[in-house]
Amino acid sequence: MSPRKPVVLLLLTVLMVIPTIAQNAGPAFSIPNTTLAINSPTPLSPRVVHYEIDAKYDAKTHGLDAEETLTYHNLTGQALDIFPFHLYLNAFQPTSTWIRETKRDGTRDVTFEKWESKNYGSEEIKRFEVVGQGDLTSQLQFIQPDDANKDDKSVVQVHLPKPIPPDGYVEFKITFHDQFPETLERTGWKRDFLLGGQWFPKVGVWWHGAWNCHQFHGATEFFADFGVYDVKLTVPQFEMVGATGVEVGNVNHPDGTKSVSYHADDVHDFAWTASPHYKVYEDNFQGSMGPVKLNIMMQPAHLGQEERHARILKQTLDHFERWYGPYPYKTLTLVDPEVGSAAEGMEYPTFITGGTNWWMPKGFYLPELVIEHEFGHQYWYGMVATNEFEDAWMDEGINSYTELKILDDILGPRTSIMNQWGITMGEREMQRLSYISVADLDPIARNGWQYASYQSYGGISYGKTASILLTLEGIIGEDTMRQAMHTYFMRYRFTHPTKEDFLKTIEEVSGRDLRWYFNQAVYGTEVLDYEVLKVKSTPVDWYKEKFKEKKGKTEYESEVIIHRKGDFIFPVDVAIAFDNGDKVREHWDGQDRWIRYSYQKKAKVATVEIDPDHKIHIDHNNFNNSDLAERSEKPTRKLTNYWTFVTQFIAQLLAWWMV
Repeated sequence: MSPRKPVVLLLLTVLMVIPTIAQNAGPAFSIPNTTLAINSPTPLSPRVVHYEIDAKYDAKTHGLDAEETLTYHNLTGQALDIFPFHLYLNAFQPTSTWIRETKRDGTRDVTFEKWESKNYGSEEIKRFEVVGQGDLTSQLQFIQPDDANKDDKSVVQVHLPKPIPPDGYVEFKITFHDQFPETLERTGWKRDFLLGGQWFPKVGVWWHGAWNCHQFHGATEFFADFGVYDVKLTVPQFEMVGATGVEVGNVNHPDGTKSVSYHADDVHDFAWTASPHYKVYEDNFQGSMGPVKLNIMMQPAHLGQEERHARILKQTLDHFERWYGPYPYKTLTLVDPEVGSAAEGMEYPTFITGGTNWWMPKGFYLPELVIEHEFGHQYWYGMVATNEFEDAWMDEGINSYTELKILDDILGPRTSIMNQWGITMGEREMQRLSYISVADLDPIARNGWQYASYQSYGGISYGKTASILLTLEGIIGEDTMRQAMHTYFMRYRFTHPTKEDFLKTIEEVSGRDLRWYFNQAVYGTEVLDYEVLKVKSTPVDWYKEKFKEKKGKTEYESEVIIHRKGDFIFPVDVAIAFDNGDKVREHWDGQDRWIRYSYQKKAKVATVEIDPDHKIHIDHNNFNNSDLAERSEKPTRKLTNYWTFVTQFIAQLLAWWMV
């Protein structure tokens, strides 16, 4: 046998086998490594998905027809043959879980006293193909992973004939039709305005060994994987369009429409808006990673406020960059929604909506508050990307905390909400007020759809979280807290962290075991309420027949009792002042229900104050934290009644706006 013959036979065998291997391997897919939309030479996230969407919007019917190609990279480490998808717009149907829950618990948008056709929304899959596995439209099944409502169609699932191996790719080709409602949950139309949010079939997240794809609930937001978006929107030529990412194309067509194309990198969602009325104001911010183009889309009724919007946007960007970490995207679009559209105050990657009015005095800082809050979501929702279905507080609450810190620095701690006509109000008290009316109903660590009410969801996940993190500053120090927040952001951006990742980061950076606090503040419903229960000074010689008190000479036995009314155990300082100017500072661990302090000196107790440095921001009743030895009860009762009314009104107003 010739020595060359085995080699020739081997080569022939390989050549015959290669086509068979290629055929069995299926089509070759990939996810782009583009960096067009970010100020980075390399991708920043584990790119699990690539959405390519070609959509045409009918401004007359508020309907949309689209072709979607989704490439999914299986990074789960195991074969996958089941894929669930969110169809969020199907939540706006009269028998859906979202409608049932909002009718029961309330919503900021509508009361649903009766069903109206304008509230109807839908997201219908016309065709569902898996490349290499065929048309699986008939295999789609609606599932309800959270409740037994068989009428809910906000999650659909498909079972593939052939599983996708670890590190493999699959490509879905989906034809779908949307019917937008009049603005509900910050998506939909109002007159000739549209906000396109949660508008396309979106695959769930493989998280901790299972699919995470919850139904759309009345008090939940969103959760998705990072990737690349290429979206072409065809709209009437008279529309002004803004969207997530960078604009890469704008072409007019003979039929009076135009196609505007966008590209986005390292984001987990895509939203857009269209209106013929926008006046676009452009600005720039020089970030630490590169320049950021600011697109501010104003309504004609609010012209003159564009510089005010740009100023707070740049101030907020600057603070986040210095305190928490860099903003890596090349664009940021701020939308001033149609008046009365219920589209104010919403966040999507590189795309937020503000909130203002035609009459907005300079000292009434509602636009600043909304813009700062929604931009903050670019970090905690946009880049850190926690599971908002299950831990809303990790976005909304952490964001509310950073909001109050930044607005305090820009506008002042006592004037960051209002400083007009001699009336002032600060962000810190606003957050506390939104919490105290629902303080004992729910823990922070609760699934978003399982709160007792819409008000409890808002008060706890926003207000309580902000207040407990502000109180945490008093325990570990402001500088340490800021370092912990910076460490958390830089470590967990683009990763979907859990609540324990956040809490352990704080413990690690502070070097302290904080479980005693987290168990009560995050996992519990204990209410913190300390009071000055008793203040009394009695002359030592009171029993003598000719006794007369003489200031500076009479000896007194003084007693102060501090009472822990609530179940939240927290160490507190107590400042006691005497009428001769002497002062005493006591520290109590709060373990018992009460503690008595006794003093014997030639002076009476004048005042007592719990938490004199004002480090505690979760005390349920601040009015009982201090006391005068001699006081009139009548004005105290009157003031308490007035304040109770004011706090309840403000808490309800905040719960309506914030959620």
